[in-house]
Amino acid sequence: MYRINIIKTLSLLFLVMTISVNAQHETTQKVHEENSDSTVDLRAEIKADIKHHLLDSHEFTLFHSKETGAGFTIPLPIILWDGGLQVFSSSKFHHGEEIAENNGNYYKLHHSKIYKTNADGALNLDEHHHPTNAKPFDLSITKSVVGILIIAIFMLWLFSSLAKSYAKNNGIATGMGRFFEPLVLFIRDEIAIPNIGEKHYKRYMNYLLTIFFFIWFINLLGLTPLGVNVTGNIAVTFALAILTYLITTFTAKKTYWKHIFWMPGIPWPMKIILAPIELFGTFIKPFSLMIRLYANMLAGHTVLMSILALIFIFKSWIGGPLSFGLAFVLSILELLVAVLQAYIFTMLSALYFGSAAEEHEDH
Repeated sequence: MYRINIIKTLSLLFLVMTISVNAQHETTQKVHEENSDSTVDLRAEIKADIKHHLLDSHEFTLFHSKETGAGFTIPLPIILWDGGLQVFSSSKFHHGEEIAENNGNYYKLHHSKIYKTNADGALNLDEHHHPTNAKPFDLSITKSVVGILIIAIFMLWLFSSLAKSYAKNNGIATGMGRFFEPLVLFIRDEIAIPNIGEKHYKRYMNYLLTIFFFIWFINLLGLTPLGVNVTGNIAVTFALAILTYLITTFTAKKTYWKHIFWMPGIPWPMKIILAPIELFGTFIKPFSLMIRLYANMLAGHTVLMSILALIFIFKSWIGGPLSFGLAFVLSILELLVAVLQAYIFTMLSALYFGSAAEEHEDH
């Protein structure tokens, strides 16, 4: 029913978030590396592992032993623009311990940022111990981008199959469509129509469906052993929020802007005072969307991994099972949070769209 438009919306969503993930990964992300000395405190090591899980990476590390160096790692492609396209595997960095050479250029991975260097890998540090070496434009495929790709492909297959089942069975869903069809109808009947109105809801349905299922599925992916913390990356939540803001802004009717800049029925001195506040509120709304989704998912992952870490700290027949049981209960709660955050984001987006599309009447 909404297959073609959902595919278009999903493609735009993937493009915006891929750019945002790489930009945030390039400018703000830092991984605090821990040395492998045997005297490192267990709690500090666990804290470093939790940070490593929460942040993005150029490789999937399913397990790794610091003592023996053994482990299973899936390297991801490094894509740089440095006087031309530079493409090579992240395995050349060997977890950031070696210098990567490609086409006569040398690169070093430092705190998950890629710097151009010479053959000996020397980094020039300023007084704040920040490298001053040139950084090539990074378009690498990171864990977050892989997670977005996985969910994008899954959603394309899912909704294409759902649309085909309608065509083959005279409008009756079959297979997995029987589970997802009620969710599509729920978003239409309980979110879109009540908040936007029957006259204008259809123009927003494609985005609302895409955003709901994308956030839900990507949150579920974050609970798997792959360690893909996509919605715990503020660049991704920023991309989602900015899309809601742009759609609200560019589809708003003139009465929407009239009620922001020159509210009818209010004395003109108050209009001058309230207009900047109302305008500022249009930026606060998507900002709240960004922070709410980011903070909830980041906190959930942090608490869950901290509780699992208690198993290794207590090392007793009481503390271990107790921590495992608590982590299991929290994991069930996280399944609820995954769909709840998708619902809240979709509901608030529909509410903003409704205020933009509403046809006000002056009193």
